[in-house]
Parts: sequence; structure tokens; C-alpha cells
Amino acid sequence: MAIRRRSVIKASLGTVIGAGVGMPLYLPAARAQQFPSRPITFIVPWPAGGSSDLTLRAVAERASKVLGQPFIIDNKGGAGGTLGPAQMASAAKPDGYTVAQLPITVFRLPVMQKTVFDPMKDFTFISHLSGYTFGVTTNAEQPYKTFKDVVEYAKANPGKVTYGTPGAGTSLHIGMERIAAQAGVKWTMVPFKGGAETNAAVLGKHTTLQADSTGWKPLVDAGQLRLLCVWTAQRTKNWPDVPTLKDLGYDMVFDSPFGVGGPKGMDPAVVKKLDEAFKIASEDKDVIATYAKYDMAARYMDHAAYDKFARALYLDEKAGLEKLGLAAKG
Repeated sequence: MAIRRRSVIKASLGTVIGAGVGMPLYLPAARAQQFPSRPITFIVPWPAGGSSDLTLRAVAERASKVLGQPFIIDNKGGAGGTLGPAQMASAAKPDGYTVAQLPITVFRLPVMQKTVFDPMKDFTFISHLSGYTFGVTTNAEQPYKTFKDVVEYAKANPGKVTYGTPGAGTSLHIGMERIAAQAGVKWTMVPFKGGAETNAAVLGKHTTLQADSTGWKPLVDAGQLRLLCVWTAQRTKNWPDVPTLKDLGYDMVFDSPFGVGGPKGMDPAVVKKLDEAFKIASEDKDVIATYAKYDMAARYMDHAAYDKFARALYLDEKAGLEKLGLAAKG
């Protein structure tokens, strides 16, 4: 069962939304002018407490002040981050009162298996927001001092190295399998719902490794987990001594760009209002500071740019998965 937790990001008091008052409510233009007149549900498709959840809460809090209505954060972890967006696509009205983070798995999982949604038909792409710093950690008590140590053990012991990820089809899963292909090793993926669970798994030595975004930062900084490598283009400011995959000889960069979307068929005027709010949020100093805390950066794109980017991303993911032999047959 997917983990669910609902909470409210409060809008600033005193904000007045008066546009469209007195106009017939059945007219789309009137509804767009009055939007939003009630709270907006923001689906975060990961459990509460991870880097995705915390950064998206910061974005939602600032956007709520722009819109004058609170965001209700609805954590729906599961299916590699696609459960929440899939439920939104199938059940939510396209009125702007339900939006969701769209992780890269939304574009990837339909290539790998049959899904109830089509990423090119069932979403309205509102705003692109950011991307992740991914890394591989192990319990500090494990004997592996470097990523090379793990690879050497995996070569000698096929399948015995286990790694936790937020689920099949996520960038962490695909990235680890691409590393395995280049290194000539075989290891075993263990799926979880999000960073809180992968942290617990590697900390408790239930998995050898954890491949995830920077929800592991406090445990790494406290010396409980050892960060073996990061998947960014350059070394990070927070851990400058930790090598990138490129430093280790793997020609790979994984940062999983993500944005916010709604159901298909949204009123362009409502999309514009939401997009403008997310733009202001992306430029807010507190939001930027929250991103930086988790080694992320604001990479805002407006509705039109994000729509174009998303469609190109889907084609890139499809080609890559077909090359790896992970695309569904038939």
C-alpha cells in the first residue's frame, strides 16, 4: 500500500483573490479569473521526509503566497514515483486544483512496461523546476572504502551486492544497471518507495548499497554512511572529495530533471497562473537555499519550454532503454 500523508502549506494571510467576482461561474474565462478560490492539492509522489518532499514543500509554500491559497501536500509514494501522477491523470479534474511533481520515471516507465497513462497525452506540463544530485552510499561500517572496492567484490561475487533504490525504472535503477553493464558486473536491485526507506535499508545493512538523491546527506555528514560516488557532471560543493562517475571512468551523468504537471486539458489561463507562481517560487532566496541544502539548483522552464523539453526527454529515454534492452517487447 502506498504511503500517504497530507499536510497544508499555508498561504500568506491577507492576500485577496478578487478577479472575476460577479461573473457567471459557468464561463471558463470567469473560472480562470477567479482561480484559485480554494486550496490546491500538490501530489508529491514520494514518502514524506526525503529531499524531493522537502524541496517541493519549500516551492509550494512560496507559490502559495503568490496564489493566495494553500497547497495541500499529498504524499503518494510508489511505482517508482509514478503512482501519484498516474492517479492524477486518471481521476483529477483539469481545473488546476490538482497538480503533481512529474519525475523522470513518468517518461521512462511506460517504455518499460504497460502503464495506465501515456506521458505524451495525459499530462499538462506546467513548469520545470530542478534536478537531483544522486549518489551511492554504503554503511560506514562496511569494508568498502571506495566504489572500486564494491565493483571488485561484485565481480568476484555475482549478484551478492544489493542496492536499494526508490523503485524499478527510476534513474537510480537505470543508472546502477548502466554502471554494471560498463563494469561487467551483476548486482541486485531492491526497490523501496523513497529515500527514507533506502536510508533505513543501507543503515541497517539490509542492502549493501543505497543509490538515491541527497536525502542521505545528514547520515553522510554524521559519518554513519559513506558516500562512494556522485552522478553529477562535476564534483559537488558539499562533498568535493567524492568522485563523479566520470572520474571513475564511467561516461555517465544522471540528474533526473523534474517539473510540475496537471491532468490533460487544463485551461491555458489557469496554467499561466500556476506557471507564474512557480517561476516566482523558483527565484525565491529561501527556495534556492533549500535546493542548495540538498545539492540541487533551480532550473526553471516556463510552460512552453517545459512542454517541448518533456517531449524530447521521452524520446531520449525511449531510445536509451531500447539500447539497454529494458524496453517492453511488443
